[in-house]
Amino acid sequence: MNDFKSSPIKSDIPARERLIFALDVADLDKARKLIDTLGDSVVFYKLGLEFFLSGHFFELAADLQAHGKKIFADLKLFDIPATVASAVRQLARHRVDFCTVHGNDSMLRAAAEAKGDMKILAVTALTSLDQGDLEDLGFQCDARTLVLSRARRALEAGCDGVVSSGLEVTALRESVDHALITVCPGIRPVFNDEAPVEDDQQRVATPGSAIASGADYLVVGRPIRDAADPRTAAEEIQRQISAALQ
Repeated sequence: MNDFKSSPIKSDIPARERLIFALDVADLDKARKLIDTLGDSVVFYKLGLEFFLSGHFFELAADLQAHGKKIFADLKLFDIPATVASAVRQLARHRVDFCTVHGNDSMLRAAAEAKGDMKILAVTALTSLDQGDLEDLGFQCDARTLVLSRARRALEAGCDGVVSSGLEVTALRESVDHALITVCPGIRPVFNDEAPVEDDQQRVATPGSAIASGADYLVVGRPIRDAADPRTAAEEIQRQISAALQ
């Protein structure tokens, strides 16, 4: 039986791999410039739909892998189970580390059965959604309840983890198997005692609070990409992660 009251922080994940930079840019040149700028301050990269549609997704993924980087394909696959399974199988051939799947139990199960060595992450509730949005979508519960329900079902379907707000991580660690990988977007670091940047994310957390609550990986995009010095911003987030792990 798992002891959910033990430390929520996993010790087997290298500290510098916990930061996942969201490389949400439109073309290959911009992506490569950012990667060169960030250097060894970032080990893990998220490649999402915007870059996928640039036509250079697999080319850049191969370049990153050749330099020892890890790849998170944030594609939020959603289709009939057979199509999801086929897409996951194709993606796994490219040695991608993580992939997101959106949908019901049968879609998640199909993805899990086709994943190979790749980790499948179930999307719980997008961090851009607030309570009003959830109600508009027909969910008669709060975000925390929805995230917990989907996380339990994702594990039962064979998924490796979930994507959730850092605000729900404590509840996940208290009530869902610790084997679950938790990947948290909506991370807004505080630099030089300034307030976090405001944007379209509704449910946000700081790096330190998310890690202390049990988040395994933090996805950060704009606070690094739009910083005057992206590498310095990334290193400061790495420092905050390391401090939270102590």
